[in-house]
Amino acid sequence: MQKKQNVLFLCTGNSCRSQMAEGLLRHLAGERFEALSAGLEPNNDVHPFAIKVMEEIGIDISAQQPKAVDVYLGRMMIHYLIIVCNKAQSTCPRVWPGLPNERRYYWPVNDPASITGTIEEQLSGFREIRDELQEKITSWLKDVSVSTSING
Repeated sequence: MQKKQNVLFLCTGNSCRSQMAEGLLRHLAGERFEALSAGLEPNNDVHPFAIKVMEEIGIDISAQQPKAVDVYLGRMMIHYLIIVCNKAQSTCPRVWPGLPNERRYYWPVNDPASITGTIEEQLSGFREIRDELQEKITSWLKDVSVSTSING
């Protein structure tokens, strides 16, 4: 059995985007990848709307907790780094040295926590981000499968 490769989703607060991405990858390809997430300045809790919109598609992220990037830095091999916010992108070159560029991805995804309006409008925004992340992860999985089969 092949060992799982570690994929780290990185954003600022590790309470919305990266948490949803972690849950999605675990659901879509948990047998191939160890999904992880972290933040540069982690919040105290996963946003309740992130938990809710993930539950709507049958993925439970309620036990996940925001973590600082230091939890992983220098402690485990990261095979792929996927940055899902602008602040993490500008800071990341100093945060994760040594990871080859072809294994770093930047997905500029809007922060659903910044959405204002009614609860339903906010939930709708979280759903849009969830669906965008799901599309990106599905596409990335196809690309990684192709490059893995080409490179052996």
